[in-house]
Amino acid sequence: MDLKIYMRLSLMMFLQFFIWGAWFVTLGTHLGDIGFTGSQIGYTYLMNNIAAIISPFFVGMIADRFFASQKVMGVLHLAGGVILYLSADVTTAGLLILGLLLYNLTYMPTLALVNAVSFNQMKSPDAQFPKVRVWGTIGWIVAGLVITFIQFKFYGDVEKSSLPMKMAAIASVLMGLYSFTLPNTPPQNVGKEVSAGEILGVKALRLLKERSFFIFVLCSLLISIPLAFYYNFTNLFLNDLGMKGVAAKQSMGQMSEVLFMILMPWFFVRLGVKKMLLVGMLAWVLRYFFFATGDNPIISLANLTADQLIGIIASVGMLYGGILLHGICYDFFFVTGQIYVDKKAPGEIRASAQGFIALITYGVGIGLGSVLSGLIVDLFTVNEVKNWQIIWWIPCAFAAVIALFFALTFKEKKSEVSEPAHQVETAAGSD
Repeated sequence: MDLKIYMRLSLMMFLQFFIWGAWFVTLGTHLGDIGFTGSQIGYTYLMNNIAAIISPFFVGMIADRFFASQKVMGVLHLAGGVILYLSADVTTAGLLILGLLLYNLTYMPTLALVNAVSFNQMKSPDAQFPKVRVWGTIGWIVAGLVITFIQFKFYGDVEKSSLPMKMAAIASVLMGLYSFTLPNTPPQNVGKEVSAGEILGVKALRLLKERSFFIFVLCSLLISIPLAFYYNFTNLFLNDLGMKGVAAKQSMGQMSEVLFMILMPWFFVRLGVKKMLLVGMLAWVLRYFFFATGDNPIISLANLTADQLIGIIASVGMLYGGILLHGICYDFFFVTGQIYVDKKAPGEIRASAQGFIALITYGVGIGLGSVLSGLIVDLFTVNEVKNWQIIWWIPCAFAAVIALFFALTFKEKKSEVSEPAHQVETAAGSD
């Protein structure tokens, strides 16, 4: 892959995830400001999970059989940009949820399409794809930094406003236009019949006969539920505490993700599959413990004693710790899980197995979490004041129970203790 192609693909990946990071992180705060209840916020985020379940059907049965990937991507991003911009200032719950469902139905298929365009230009995807994919994470980080820059320089309430959605919509239109200039990626399955069962990963169900794989799938489903609490309500939570520049500070989670992605091969050889997965689960527990016990007190520091100042620093530090743990939460569980599936599944059903796990986690698991997190927030909201301490203790306890169950029941074979570094890189790039 020459430098020119690398730069073009990197810009594509940057824009792809800049779009998502621009609206997704601050949406909960905006919805809360326009009067959405916790459950309405949860249902709004659920539209992303529903689209994640539906999009493989569109890609597998239509886009990958009849049309060039870059052209489909261009049309979807152009349509999505228009839908998102028109939805941005809608304040009626039903209409906005519908608008975001339509938008997500245009966006989620493009996650697979950018990968298809990338792979089509690569001779050694194992080595080359991570170097392109990392620009997606950088795009997400830059989106948060741009929002905070706007907050500090121009518009203090930007995270409560519809501006991040409009910013994402404009970026989507730019991405749509740019897509038509990308290298041609013809459909990969011309003339082939693709069944719904293949797309859902039904062939991978036979792997559930093995006890450890069944436990892994069950825990993957369950641990994805508390993850939705973080995605849906962290921005609103930190803004409620009076923290400034939350979007940029949340991007520290993606920064830690890049760091731990680099360190994963080192950890993998030393810890193996079970300990890596367990560390990821325990990071969930610790993150929500930090959120439940941390605080951001708005007080004068002038007359504080040294002990009081240390206490405040420790309390605020817990909030930052909860954000920085994202790298361990994501990399150690989801990326390790992808590697585990890659090793367990025979070659002929490997893609099916990966699709099945994606459906279980990003679709069903986080979807259930979106609904449950909204209901929990409503349950512990009185006169529009949210009891964040109790709210965060619930996913903390939930994740702890899952981690304990996994530790006691999952058995690791010696052949799964370590993996070559190139497999870690490949799985890391498939986020």
